[in-house]
Amino acid sequence: MRDYDYQQIDDVIHSRIRLAIMAVLMAVDEAEFIYLREKVKATDGNLSVHLKKLEDAKYINVKKSFSDRKPITHYKLTVSGRKAFEAYIDNLEKLIKP
Repeated sequence: MRDYDYQQIDDVIHSRIRLAIMAVLMAVDEAEFIYLREKVKATDGNLSVHLKKLEDAKYINVKKSFSDRKPITHYKLTVSGRKAFEAYIDNLEKLIKP
């Protein structure tokens, strides 16, 4: 019988919305807030809270700019964020694969 060490699962990523954000960002170089909101299907406030948690964990970088006086926010995975996501997937596979 093998061990099922759930403690190896990254709590920062292990949220439905944060997991979705990370998956989207793995597939693109960077993404604007609106693009993430549409892909993840979260409200502005809820998405912002989860993005902040990923930023605090240093999993994403945030770049703010303006276009015609409108703020635009871009998000990109950091190297450590990419590694953390890959480790998260590896650890999930260890839990569920025979």
